[in-house]
Amino acid sequence: MKTDAVLPLISVIVPAYNEEAVLEQFHARMSALFDTLPRYRCEMVFVNDGSRDRTQAIIERLCDSDPRVASIDLSRNFGKEIAMTAGLDHARGDAMVIIDADLQDPPELIRDMLREWETGYDVVYARRTVRDGESWVKKATAAAFYRTMNRMSGRVHIPRDTGDFRLMSRRAVDALLQLREQHRFMKGLFAWVGFKTRAIEYRRDPRAAGTSKFNYWKLWNFALEGITAFSIGPLKIATYLGLTTAMFAFAYGIWIITKTLIWGDPVHGYPTIMVTILFLGGVQLFFTGVLGEYLGRIFNETKQRPLYFTQSLRPSRVDEVQAAATLRQLPYDERGNLIDGR
Repeated sequence: MKTDAVLPLISVIVPAYNEEAVLEQFHARMSALFDTLPRYRCEMVFVNDGSRDRTQAIIERLCDSDPRVASIDLSRNFGKEIAMTAGLDHARGDAMVIIDADLQDPPELIRDMLREWETGYDVVYARRTVRDGESWVKKATAAAFYRTMNRMSGRVHIPRDTGDFRLMSRRAVDALLQLREQHRFMKGLFAWVGFKTRAIEYRRDPRAAGTSKFNYWKLWNFALEGITAFSIGPLKIATYLGLTTAMFAFAYGIWIITKTLIWGDPVHGYPTIMVTILFLGGVQLFFTGVLGEYLGRIFNETKQRPLYFTQSLRPSRVDEVQAAATLRQLPYDERGNLIDGR
């Protein structure tokens, strides 16, 4: 932490897509938290990810009424992963917190994160012990996803039951922002940069309002993005399966030749041939698709397009808030002059 007269700045980054139903409630709760943190300057950085409702209009109104609110309005919907990156790019904090606007993650947990940051941790992430408001199917698939990722990702360990809600120090964010790949699986990138890390457990609440923007199809694509971005496991599976199939085919070929030479073999086995051809054809098509996924990602990366464009930027006026507070605390004499020349 800084020890000079300027208080450390905490930037809370809030990606928002069609969140008009909950934004004002979120702002009120976050403002109440900021009021309990006098040792810090605090700002909310809302990132509007191409919303089609009144999300940006509400953010603009909050900017007008609260100097601690900043706005980043993206030119279209780029997805949550890139919206978080845009927030990290433009936020100025000594530490940065990423949190969703739906209030499933309690803002009050930021106090505990700041406490751990002050002791020297660069990354403090929130681990869910209970996931209220989610179906058993989603919980089961999420558990399976984390198990699969950690088995395939090798040296990069992605904590289980952990979302994007976390605090990161300035140096951890600076390291993360050097990674500019198009296909951004942020949970993996958070883990890849390393640094001193601490987990805080909490109970996740249901959404305060609105509906989730992730259906099962989007979650499947999200899982596919994570697996292909941080593992070549599917390609290794193709290699091992092909080798195993070839070995069985070679052994079966020797058996057929031996049987024919010794006992003879009338023409038969049409069902067996069809099943074998269809099975091997299906396996080949499947792994051709796997190769296509990796090749498509290589194609996108070679184009080196910018991650996003912004329509408008409105920084917070949090420095003005501290300046005004400092002036109110300075001692004046009866004539309105500063005492001791301060």
